[in-house]
This record gives sequence, C-alpha cells and structure tokens, in this order.
Amino acid sequence: MSELFGSDAFAPPEIAARVEKVGVAKTRLPLAATAMLSVLGGAFIGLGALFATVVTADGSLSPAVSRVLSGVVFALGLLLVVVAGAELFTGNNLLVMAWADRRIRTRTLLRHWLVVFAGNAVGAFGLAVLVWWSGHAIAGDGAIGARYLTIAAHKLRLPFGAAVASGVLCNVLVCLGVWMAFAGRSVVDKAVAVVFPVAAFVACGFEHSVANVYFLAIAWLLTAVGAPPVTLEGALGNLAPVVLGNLIGGGLFVALVYHFVYRRSAPPAA
Repeated sequence: MSELFGSDAFAPPEIAARVEKVGVAKTRLPLAATAMLSVLGGAFIGLGALFATVVTADGSLSPAVSRVLSGVVFALGLLLVVVAGAELFTGNNLLVMAWADRRIRTRTLLRHWLVVFAGNAVGAFGLAVLVWWSGHAIAGDGAIGARYLTIAAHKLRLPFGAAVASGVLCNVLVCLGVWMAFAGRSVVDKAVAVVFPVAAFVACGFEHSVANVYFLAIAWLLTAVGAPPVTLEGALGNLAPVVLGNLIGGGLFVALVYHFVYRRSAPPAA
C-alpha cells in the first residue's frame, strides 16, 4: 500500500491496523508497567509545558511568534512519549479503534484510561513539585512564575462548555499527531508528524488535560507566596470538562472516524 502513496511511510489503512494492534498490546501490559509508563507520560508532557512557559514568559516576543514558538517547543512532550516510550491518556484515546473492533472490552478500556490518567496526573504533579523546588518559577525576575499564574487563572475561568470544546479541538490535533507518527519509520519522521499538530493546538490555546494538571499544580504551589488560590474544586472544574472534551476529540472524531473508514470492513485480526 505504501508504494501507492509515493513514499516509504505507512499508508492510512496500514496505520489503522498498527494503531489497533498497538492498542490491544497496551491493555495487556502488566499493571505496574502501565502505571510506571503513565507517570513518565505525565512528566514528559509537563516538560513540554515547562519549555513552552519559558518561551511565553518572554515579553519581547510578539503574541503570534510567542504562541507558535511555544507550540513548537511544547511538542517535546509528545515526542518524548512517542519516541522514548510512555503512556499518555490523550493519545491512548485512539484505543477506541480496537474497542470498536471488539478486540478490547469496555471495562478493560475504561480501566486502562483510569490507570493511565492517574499515572499521568502523578507524573505531572511530581514534576511540578521538582520544578518548584528548583527555583525555576522565580527565574527571570519572577516572569516565569507570573506566566504560570496567568495560564492557570485563564484555565480556571473557562466555562464548562468552552472547556469541553477546547478539549475536543486539542485532542483531535494530538491524536492526529500520534496517528501520523505511526506512519513514520524513523525518529525524524515521527518528529515531523508530531510537531505541527501540537504546535497548532498550543498556539490556538486549546485545552490538554494532562498539561493542565502540571499548570494547575505549579500554580497551586505558587499560592504559598500569596498568589490567587488554585483550589481542588477549581482544578476539578477545569479538568472534568477538558477530559470529556479530550475523550470526544480523540475517541470519536479521530479513532471512530478512522475505524469506520479503514477497519469496519477489514478481515478479522489473526
């Protein structure tokens, strides 16, 4: 199939088969391995968020340049997940393909998502604590810490519907990035596939649930020095609709669409 597309990349039907096969394999990992890889995934996304915050804290950049450049560097997080290896809740919404093909049970899928999101949250929060201890948030005469607080305050003000819609748009792009990374045969292929969708969602300000755990966690730590408080209620008020939006964006608008196109009439897997 790949030759028909004039490249050595996997063609879309081949990507669909690979995504489904990998999805099944993910649910069969031992619980301890899944949990450890999930903690790594949360920390990796947090590193991307940290890198992006450094860029946007620079007030000398124009808004457009700042947004696009922050998106490019944020892609570090997803690239680490894809290439170094980790489990990420948003990317794992693609497991819906294997579920739709009845290769994963509903309870298995939900349990996997729960474990992965919990591990991602632990990793993102743990990174926030380390970053706080490092003094990074007070660098640049406090500009970086101020930027964290601005980002968190914006997230806490989002209405429920806006947070859901923003989560949908975010994870459509994230899952398309992961989907295209499956087409690649080299690290360079995967990097190119990941960077542009991630840069787009970050530049547009869409909501990524795991990144939000990092941003809200470090903003909560900053409240110790008198910043506006980030409460558990406020954090859950943002995370709940964003998680829902991420699920809809990745599971419905990417995984189920591609399942319908490429896998619904495919022969049963061996």
